[in-house]
Amino acid sequence: MQLNLTFRFSSLTRRLRSGLVAGLALSTCAGIATAQGLFAPVITVNDQVITRYELEQRAEFLKLLGAPGNPDVMAREALIEDRLKMQAVKLYDLEVTPEDIESGIEELSSRTQLSREEFIKAVEEGGVSVETLRDFAKVNVAWRELVRGLYLSRSRPSDTEIDRAIGSGGSGGVRVLLSELIIPVTPQTQEQVDELAAQVSQVSSFAAFSDAASKYSATQTRTNGGRMDWINLNDLPPGLRPVILALTPGEVTDPIPLPEAVALFQLRDIKESTVTTPRYSTIDYALYYLPGGRTSEALGTAARITRDIDTCDDLYGIAKGQPATQLEMLSQKPSEIPRDVAVELAKLDEGEISTTLTRSNGQTLVLLMMCGRTAESNEEATREQVAQSLLQQRLTAYADSYLDQLHADATIVER
Repeated sequence: MQLNLTFRFSSLTRRLRSGLVAGLALSTCAGIATAQGLFAPVITVNDQVITRYELEQRAEFLKLLGAPGNPDVMAREALIEDRLKMQAVKLYDLEVTPEDIESGIEELSSRTQLSREEFIKAVEEGGVSVETLRDFAKVNVAWRELVRGLYLSRSRPSDTEIDRAIGSGGSGGVRVLLSELIIPVTPQTQEQVDELAAQVSQVSSFAAFSDAASKYSATQTRTNGGRMDWINLNDLPPGLRPVILALTPGEVTDPIPLPEAVALFQLRDIKESTVTTPRYSTIDYALYYLPGGRTSEALGTAARITRDIDTCDDLYGIAKGQPATQLEMLSQKPSEIPRDVAVELAKLDEGEISTTLTRSNGQTLVLLMMCGRTAESNEEATREQVAQSLLQQRLTAYADSYLDQLHADATIVER
């Protein structure tokens, strides 16, 4: 995932330098007292302490990562969970080597636009110590290995489950529950949209993504926080399916460039269905172009047309006497459909309309109508993609359940 941390790091560095200059005026005794206060225990988790220094470090680190929510509250929750996780790791005598920790840091840096060395330097400039970074990586690596050791064997889907998931033999499929954020782009807003999309791609909470969708999305789902209904995986554009399958619930895709927009999707849930999920050889749809872009006048005209028509053929009457380029009736294979159009069509049943898309740098509003789908039985997601998705889903569920149990059994004292 892309994350531009440059601004945050430079800003925090300036604040840190200012703090250091001010700190020179403090007396030695005051400095010692402050240091003692920093390392005083503020939380005890089964007799293991969390210090104020650790809380401050984790809060700063979360800010650098652009994590949504209150960083102080999130730091307390995260460090309590870290103690519980590492206590479980110790219980099973799981060893974490320095090489494992370095691999964890490498993985973190790979999710930014920085190299490993640049990432570590930027973290330090942001006021977060390398040891804090290593502790964070160590917990992530250790917990992941513990969960896989405990639950991997029982999480692997059987051939029958994979067959059911991908609909082999025409009995079953995969359905996904997504939230969407479609941000319109013009040449004048490209830089700001790219920065916003990069930040949203790092979101991990449903509430934070929903809030961003409500503020910035151009889709009709913005009124519902971007939340879409359950959708068959095969209704999504072919290129988007493996991207969605690679997510675990709560994760967000990297920004996906579309014509005149950037899209992000958050996976809320995924499930197997015993109901046959058809594949489609062709999809028929209509594009009716309205001048004015997303102005109230153009959107009002689109709303009136939507009320007055029931089928795609009705658009011929709406477009009568207008230039031939005003209305397009198309029948295409799923792989031939532009990605932004395909994403909208995936949400529509026959006769339904979307007014999310624009053309001509936002100056033309697109009224998109689903005319019909022609089923095909052979197109399917690969077995490997479905198996990995089911595996990750089950491991996540086991991990969450185990952590809840550890939390319920723990003695946690906050000072």
